[in-house]
Amino acid sequence: MYNLLLSYDGRGDHPLSLDLVPNHQGLTPFKLAGVEGNAVMFQHLMQKWKHSQGTFGLVTYTLYDLTEIDSAGDEPSLLELIVTTKKREARHILDQTPVKELVSLKWKRYGRPYFCLLGALYVLYIVCFTMCCVYRPLKPRTDNRTQPRDNTLLQQKLLQEAYVSPQDGIRLVGELVTVIGAVIILIFEIPDIFRVGFTRFFGHTILGGPFHVLIIAYASLVLVTMAMRLTNTSGEVVPMSLALVLGWCNVMYFARGFQMLGPFTIMIQKMIFGDLMRFCWLMAVVILGFTSAFYIIFQTENPDELGHFYNYPMALFSTFEMFLTIIDGPANYDVDLPFMYSITYAAFAIIATLLMLNLLIAMMGDTHWRVAHERDELWRAQVVATTVMLERKLPRCLWPRSGIFGRDYGLGDRWFLRVEDKQDLSQRRARRYAQAFRNRGAYNPDRSWEHPRRGRAPGPSLAPAARSVSRSTSRGSANWGKLRQGALKSELRGVVNKGLEEEGWEYQI
Repeated sequence: MYNLLLSYDGRGDHPLSLDLVPNHQGLTPFKLAGVEGNAVMFQHLMQKWKHSQGTFGLVTYTLYDLTEIDSAGDEPSLLELIVTTKKREARHILDQTPVKELVSLKWKRYGRPYFCLLGALYVLYIVCFTMCCVYRPLKPRTDNRTQPRDNTLLQQKLLQEAYVSPQDGIRLVGELVTVIGAVIILIFEIPDIFRVGFTRFFGHTILGGPFHVLIIAYASLVLVTMAMRLTNTSGEVVPMSLALVLGWCNVMYFARGFQMLGPFTIMIQKMIFGDLMRFCWLMAVVILGFTSAFYIIFQTENPDELGHFYNYPMALFSTFEMFLTIIDGPANYDVDLPFMYSITYAAFAIIATLLMLNLLIAMMGDTHWRVAHERDELWRAQVVATTVMLERKLPRCLWPRSGIFGRDYGLGDRWFLRVEDKQDLSQRRARRYAQAFRNRGAYNPDRSWEHPRRGRAPGPSLAPAARSVSRSTSRGSANWGKLRQGALKSELRGVVNKGLEEEGWEYQI
């Protein structure tokens, strides 16, 4: 049907060829085949755009047009469309020629070195931020304690007192590096949100969506910390501590540069934003219910003897720790405990520990099993997404365009990729056998020769041809009967069958 439509090309007044006209989504037929994961149509269209350069020995050299494939050319490119779609079938196109060869070339030549360098720079940057937080300006507390449980000894220095000594100057340099790095992160991340879309950018795991949330939140918290320092606002420890957690967790994003660790980052994302998010709703209901029960039970007791439940926030945190089995039942057995505490704690242990935690483990195990079956596909998709991201952010002088310029071969102002196709000796032998069978006929169980499509061939003169074919296919065999014995018989049958299937013959050997 597609070829029939193209046969009418040139009869209308449309300036573009029919195969270059995009639909309402901006997709040409070639891009639509890639996004839908239609490998058959993709290869059919790809065959029309390739140019054979000839064969040298067992190697065939072919030039493939990269007009709509390469991310350095058309907007949006096929590579970017594949990694931004959520259809699993589209990832199968990454195994097709020449997409597979193009991605491998870009990743090995530019993508992997630049990504490893970027990861090393980020680790040094987050170490610098950590040291600035560890040695933040503090001074002894000046006011008196008002509660016996107050254990604070130091407090934040004012801006005028924070940068006085030489050590403060060194810390100031690190803080400036941290702030400049946060600004650069926001400059690079925010434009991608508008280009890709909010939902795809933060929700697609192949693009590293959750990690984009982490890095943007980290950069924002660094700027909030700077504003609180400049305005002498107390409480900078809150955004600073959150930024440390988010900044270090974002280091896992660079695990996608390694095939062994890359799929595990996707497992973590799916578990956190899939299984764990659903589980947290159930956990919140259980914790709130039992927290209220524990607080009511210990509300009339002496808080100095049972400090884990002396007020509602502390009771909430203690119940959360018990839910995760971090602590046991926080009770002082030197005093008499309320009777309802034992019953409530027993019910809590059965529901929380035995039931809900094992439910979470089962859910995560199912997610791990599903992702493990797609680890190779996910790894290739991560490589493509990382390569496209680096190619767009780095200047052209650091990332030259891959391929061969078509003008050097008289193919116009297009870029091509040379692919070397090494023929298998068994396939080449099979084609020779198939050609011999085409010329002489096909062998049947009754040892007569007949053409596969025209019926039985007349005349006894074809029998000698069978012996000539057998001699040409097995130089080390004395006759056709020896070929039927052992491994050589099975190998010959498989090779001939494979070759004849490629030639479209209907037979049974």
